[in-house]
Amino acid sequence: MKKLSKIYVSAVLLFLYLPIFVLIIFSFNATKSRSVFSEFTFDWYIRLFQNELIMTSFRNTLIVATIASVCATVLGTAAAIGINRMSKAGKAVVMNITNLPIINPEIVTGVSLMLVFVFFAARMHLEFGFITLLIAHITFNVPYVILNIMPKFRQMNPHLYEAAQDLGCSPVKAFFKVVLPEIMPGIMSGFLMSLTFSLDDFIISYFTSGPTSQTLPITIYSMTRRKVSPEINALSTIIFLIVVIVLIGKNILENRHAKRDKAM
Repeated sequence: MKKLSKIYVSAVLLFLYLPIFVLIIFSFNATKSRSVFSEFTFDWYIRLFQNELIMTSFRNTLIVATIASVCATVLGTAAAIGINRMSKAGKAVVMNITNLPIINPEIVTGVSLMLVFVFFAARMHLEFGFITLLIAHITFNVPYVILNIMPKFRQMNPHLYEAAQDLGCSPVKAFFKVVLPEIMPGIMSGFLMSLTFSLDDFIISYFTSGPTSQTLPITIYSMTRRKVSPEINALSTIIFLIVVIVLIGKNILENRHAKRDKAM
């Protein structure tokens, strides 16, 4: 039974990661062939940083993802604190409403946001571009932050905050000294999830971006009408490695904190 479970896990991992490994391998291919590896080269990585269109789109993607993730994390954390203080019935209702954007198909969210921006564009001279794209990313990221933080409130002793105040802390100091460290893993998970979704999003960005604020997924989509350049393989490899490094670093920090808590 153990052998079967190992074989099953190995097959699932192979199915998930084999396409990524193929992409990484062919990012070093000297030719544009997608099936025959001819010669090892770093030319595509060099050309990548010389491609103004890709680098501009990548820069836009990073700026939007970073700002949207930070704003969504702040808003989501504040919302989670407010939801946690509600009654059981009120909390259930608000959480169901909060989870609707997660369950909702992205195309519905994208079209809805586009119609909202069109409505305001006609009255406030709002143009599709960086602002509309940023608002859209913040909007769909906030529910994921709340979803990551709420379990941390359920795990936390509800009397810790009151105990800190009884020992002389002000409400603000008690929050930063007691509550914030307890929910910090959820905040970090929400931030990383928001960053990942913002970097990866195509459908909502397609409906809410303007011609001057295209993200990398939209640029890649426009390139597929002709032929995807191996430079995209190189860029995808770099992004994949950065994500792996960030996740490994996060897991190392969490393990250190867990060991420190056990030692205490």
